This record gives sequence, C-alpha cells and structure tokens, in this order.
Amino acid sequence: MKTLFTFIFTLVISTQLIAQEHLVTGKVTAADDYLPLPGVSIVVKGQTKGTTTDFDGNYQIKVKTNDVLVFSYVGYVTRQVLVKKQNTISVALEADHQALEEVVVMGYGSQTRSDYTGAVSSYRPTAADIRRQKKKAYHNKLANQIQSNSTQKSLQGQVAGVNVGNSSGAPGVSSQILIRGISSISKNREPLVVINGVPTSYSKLSQMDPKNIKAIDVLKDAASTAIYGSRGSNGVILISTKNNTKSIEKAPLYIVDGKPIKKENNYIIESLAESDIDTKIKYGKGDAKDKFGKIAKHGCIVITTHQGNFRIDNNESYAVIEENSFERTSLSPLSTFSIDVDKASYSNIRRMINNGVTVAPDAVKIEEMINYFDYKYPQPVGQHPFSINTEVAKTPWYNETKIVKIGLQGKTYDNDELPPSNLTFLIDVSGSMSAQNKLPLLKSAFRLLVNQLREKDKVSIVVYAGAAGTVLEPTSGKNKEKILQALNNLNAGGSTAGGAGINLAYKLAERHFKKNGNNRVILATDGDFNVGASSDKDMTALIEEKRKSGVFLSVLGFGYGNYKDSKLEALADKGNGNHAYIDNMQEAQKVFGKEFGGTLFTIAKDVKIQVEFNPSKVQAYRLIGYENRMLEDEDFIDDTKDAGELGSGHTVTALYEVIPVGVTSEYLKEVDDLKYTKSQATQDFSDELFTVKFRYKRPDGDKSIEMVHVQKDEVKEASEDLKFASAVALFGMQLRQSKYDNKSTLEDVLILASEGRGDDENGYRSEFKRLVALYQNL
Repeated sequence: MKTLFTFIFTLVISTQLIAQEHLVTGKVTAADDYLPLPGVSIVVKGQTKGTTTDFDGNYQIKVKTNDVLVFSYVGYVTRQVLVKKQNTISVALEADHQALEEVVVMGYGSQTRSDYTGAVSSYRPTAADIRRQKKKAYHNKLANQIQSNSTQKSLQGQVAGVNVGNSSGAPGVSSQILIRGISSISKNREPLVVINGVPTSYSKLSQMDPKNIKAIDVLKDAASTAIYGSRGSNGVILISTKNNTKSIEKAPLYIVDGKPIKKENNYIIESLAESDIDTKIKYGKGDAKDKFGKIAKHGCIVITTHQGNFRIDNNESYAVIEENSFERTSLSPLSTFSIDVDKASYSNIRRMINNGVTVAPDAVKIEEMINYFDYKYPQPVGQHPFSINTEVAKTPWYNETKIVKIGLQGKTYDNDELPPSNLTFLIDVSGSMSAQNKLPLLKSAFRLLVNQLREKDKVSIVVYAGAAGTVLEPTSGKNKEKILQALNNLNAGGSTAGGAGINLAYKLAERHFKKNGNNRVILATDGDFNVGASSDKDMTALIEEKRKSGVFLSVLGFGYGNYKDSKLEALADKGNGNHAYIDNMQEAQKVFGKEFGGTLFTIAKDVKIQVEFNPSKVQAYRLIGYENRMLEDEDFIDDTKDAGELGSGHTVTALYEVIPVGVTSEYLKEVDDLKYTKSQATQDFSDELFTVKFRYKRPDGDKSIEMVHVQKDEVKEASEDLKFASAVALFGMQLRQSKYDNKSTLEDVLILASEGRGDDENGYRSEFKRLVALYQNL
C-alpha cells in the first residue's frame, strides 16, 4: 500500500511539473550566414499559441516542458524542437532551395503558387511542341509568320482563358494575346510581358526564340495588379529563358524631366516619339557616376520632353520637395516651421528598397525618416505636455560645421488613462484596393486596433467605392466580434468616391461626438480618389472645413503603384492628424500596437517651432528636412495658422547644420553690403548659440501657449541618439542626391548607425542598418 501511495504521489508531482509553464527565449538565424531572421513564425505544435521573432531575430514564449516548438519561415526548412527543461532555444534555419523554386514574389511579401489556384496557368514547351509548330508552319506555307510568332502561338490551346489570334488576319502581322477576354473594355488589351523577372515591351515577345524558353506562366486575375500594379491590369505573361540573361543590370540610367526611371521601364522611354523629345543628353560611365551617383554607374541619358511631365505606368504621386539651403544669419536669423510626427516616408522607402525599385527623390522626407525612430528624451514635468531637449556636436559628415538636435517628448499616457474614443473607420473598398497589400492587409491591421478597444470606446465603419455607405453603426469596443465581422465582410470593387466617404464619416463622427473625448476619423486608402472632389486642393478644402467640428483625422496609406502620398499627406496636415504608411504587419503592429495612444490621442495641436540663431556665433544654418512644413516668421504668433499635432508619447526631432562664424564654406556666396540696413550682432549674449521658442494649443483650445529654451554654445560628444539621427538624415540626403552630404558614402551611414544603435529594444535601428546594406548592394 505504501509503495502504491508513493507511486501515485510521484506521478502527480511529475504531472504538475510537466504541466508547469516556463519562459523560453532565443534567437533565430540563417544557417548559411548566421544573420538574424525577423518575422519567423514560432508556434507550439498542436496549439494556437505562438509568436514571431523581432528585427534582431529574438523571441520569447511561455511553454511547458513537453511542448514542441515549430520554427517556420518562407524559403527555409521548418524545424521542430522539444522544449524539455531548456530556458534558451536558439536555432539556425537551413535554406529550402526546393521550396524557393515554387515561390511567387507578391509585392512586399510572398505566396506560393497554390495560393493562386485558378489564377496562374503554366506552360513548359517541349522539343516535340516546337517540332509540331514548325511542321504546321511548313504545311500552311506560313513559315515566316509562324517563326516570328511561335512564342505567342505556343500558348494557343495550352492555357485556359488565353486567346491568341492575329490582330488583322493578314500574314506576317504579330499575333495578339488576350487574357482578359475579347469583351474587355480596356483600349489597350495587351498583357504585360515579364522576361526573367524584367518587365519588357509586348513586341519583344515576337522576337524571342522559342527554343530558348524554359517556362511560361500566365497571371489572369487580381494577382496581376497585386504584383505589377496597373501595368498588369490586362494580365501578365511570365517567361523564364534557359540562359536567363539579365542585361538590364548594365543598362544606362534614364532621367526624364528630372525623374530617374527604373531600368526595367527603359523600354517605355525608348519608345518615346522624337517629336515628344526636346533635348537628349548622353553621359558616359565616368561622367554619369560623378554627376548622378552610383545609380548611374553604367551611363546616363537625360531627356527633357516638350510637355515636361513625362509619366510611366507607376502612377504614384509625391509633392515636389525643394531642399532647404543655408541661410545667412545676418540676413535671416529666424527659422520657423511646423512640427511633423508623420512617419509614412520611411516605411514607404523601406518598401521601395525591399522591392528593389528606384526610390523617387520626392518620396524622401528626411524629417519623417528621422521621426520614425524613438529617442531617449525625458518625460515632461510640470504643466506643459512635452519636454524640450537640445544638443550640439560636430557634424559627422563635415568637421567644420556643427549639428544641432532639437527634440520634443510628448507626455505618455497609459491606454487606460485615455479618454473614451469615438472612432469612425473610413475604408476605401474601391477596385484599386483589391491587391493583397491593400484591403486584405488593411483588415489585418485594423484587427490589432480593435483588439485594444475598451467598453467605453465606440467604433463606426464607413466605406466608399462608387458611392459611400455605413456598414457599422457606433458599436462598443466590448463587442469586438461584431466589429471584426463587419471588417471581414468588406470586399473591393468599383470607383473611388473619396469626397462622399469623407463627408459621411465626419457626419457620423459629429452625430456621436464625445465631449472631452477622443473624436477621430481614421481614413485607410491608397489615396486614389477619382469620383467627385478629387484634386489635392478640393480635398484639403473639404478637410479644412470639417476640422472645425473638433474631429481629428488619421490617414493610413496602403499599397503601391497608384499610391497618392501627396494627397494623403495634405489630408492629414489639414485635418489635425497624422499620416502613416503600412507596408506589412510589423508596421501595423508599430502603429496600432506600440504607438496606439499617440496614433489616436492628441495632447497638443498647432505646435510651431521658431529658432533664432546668434549671429555672433552662427554664420549660416540649414534645417535638414521639413521643406513642406516651413512657415513664415510672422506665422509663429498667428493663432489662425494651422500647424502640426503631437500625440501621446510621440517624439519630434529636428536637425540643423550650422556654419560657425569664421568658417569658409563653398555653400555660402558673397553678398553685397546693404545700403540702408546695417546688421550688427549684439555682444550681450555671447555665450548663447540659439534660442528656440515653441507655441502650441491644447486639443480643445484656440489660444497658443509659448515656451522658451536657450542653448549655450557648448559642443559635446554626440550622444547615441544624435549619431543615429544623423545617420538617418545622411542616408536621406544621399537618397535625395543632396549637394550637402559632403560626398559621403553609404559606408559612412552604416558606421554612424552602428555607433548610434544603442539598446535598440524593438529592433528598428537594426532594421535600418539592414536596409542601408541592402540598398548598397542594389
């Protein structure tokens, strides 16, 4: 009996020990180079419990001793590890070369071919196929026709939904391939042709030798536009050849009307009619690289058209940015601008670099790149909702100048401390939102927000396509399943009546306005408005009128190909709100998870900064970035002038490069002496470098409050934060082909970023380094 009791007791204790959970941490790397893998899925086998690695490949998860962890990542062999009593489990995943052959690149992510069932058809011509084509050509005495069109003809009868025929029926005329069907309403029905991953002209298809074709894949539905944007609207023919030639890599760079063109789009430029071209200048490899940088290492052709507004299939739009130049302190001692907490530019640039496309200079907003990252500013103390922080050091890229950092730290509130929210989701469900990186990603992103709502919060959902409509009346955050079901039911289709949607969303938000609460419309779209009020001017006028209601606006951008950054930025600026670009779920987690309060709750509005530099110390200064946020000096004290908003926990950072008195600079030209005005610096403040003033209003206020901060002329060793912010600014300058980067290199950026990496709790700074390294190898 005693033995039986001992056995039962031991069994119970063992069971309890096995059932007890403990924390397991570790790191996931690639086996070939041991670099960290971000976004690896880690789940407990047979359960729904799981997590993902951060940007440094680190993870943590609570498990039991008998659990099995499954590590999976696209393109790598899945691994299973028995936990036992281990507290640390780090794994190195092997590349799965067989799986990689069956991956179709899908915008910013990836999907397997099986995900496209019914949308992708494949054809791999055999030697027998080619012999039959030649035999048929001989018997029809149309050898020349068949020989020239055999690539097109090889698809006839081989792929469902693909029709091949002569455009006129005359011998020798190229065959026409129709993927969308004869009844297509599109004037141009030719599909996009992609050879060895490079988009090319449809005419190149007839010039191909069928013997050199390894495989042909045809994309026939929304997958076409998801991957290739509007260019794939008539379907896509993917051809891989046996020799896999990629001569595109050594093609010269085209710059048309001041815009660098992606090399894969060179065929469009080469097809320009001579009557369209005003001037055409060719640069050799050496001259081109000196003038335009690394992207022109194989030469450059600069074209100016008569119209001066050449456009290609990529219909993204960005506001024109004229880079800030150095201002002489003796002539203009004041620098005035509105704060900017938008971060869309950085995630948009990240998407471009990860996709291997040319970064448009006007897409680069250096202030948004800098403000994407957090900095170690102290929490405010006292009555004001933010703290002021300044720092002065030697400029990393030019020892003769100084770099100045001005930082604001907004007061951080816990989510439970935030007032009740009246949120209206305004969601674009037009046809342009059908791609995987648009509406499907949008739904997943909004789920993160819904899961954080409280019972006292209410959510409404308005959608717009050809018209606008309400799909969910105000619903308590307690009923999350009802809100999520309404999101899940959304589908894309139709045109884009953005103006009607905005009107309806604001009307709903105003009807359920919460006094002393957080009233906000959250617009999610690619910005492609094309019905009703659609111009930037019309839309901003509409928003300016609506903001008088006290309802704030957050604008979330999705997708690419027709992304309208300029329009969305203007809407956010005029709507007392912020603008973010969501390119993946990690960014959604950052916006709706980590920065939930700042995204939704404004603690100060119309925040303006005015810096007065001491002319006895500063010869000239240059604000790095903020070109679209500059204000007139008199706007600083004008309470009717709109400016930026600061959210809970948000930081704002601005960098100046200053040229001290007595330093000779190539950036400063001689100026004639003034006849009627004499500029003479006072010596009363000889130890001061500058004075910075801040004005802001409370969220429900109309009169501004002023704060003043004085910076002594003290140059110190740059902090980690200043080094990293400088690295980001320098990278932005290089992307914009700035003349002020002092011929610095990407290696300089990487060194500076490494010195400023710091603790990097969330891995964002490490991701920046990887992004620069990736761009370096493009």
